[in-house]
Amino acid sequence: MDSSVYTINKGINKSIEFKGLKAQYIWFLGAVLVALLMVFALLYILGINAYFCIALILLSGAVLMSKIYKMSRQYGQYGMMKKIAKKALPTAIRVSSRQVFFLAAI
Repeated sequence: MDSSVYTINKGINKSIEFKGLKAQYIWFLGAVLVALLMVFALLYILGINAYFCIALILLSGAVLMSKIYKMSRQYGQYGMMKKIAKKALPTAIRVSSRQVFFLAAI
């Protein structure tokens, strides 16, 4: 009788990570690569020199990839959402009447 050996998945409840990119930044990188491919195709169809197109796409791709990797390291899985939410918080709450405090005491 053969006994089966099952491996345990120890990555449960961890965020998805691919080559240092975490969670939504994988999708951002994919979208950037697709957009760069479309820009290259458009420039090539318009008749711009192929070497110039390649150089422009490689340069802009390197810059955008470094920005995405930096955001992934800096903000992590939920950090960018937290930064956006923090901007939505008011700096102060103003109350123009004291009636709110009197009603709370009752």
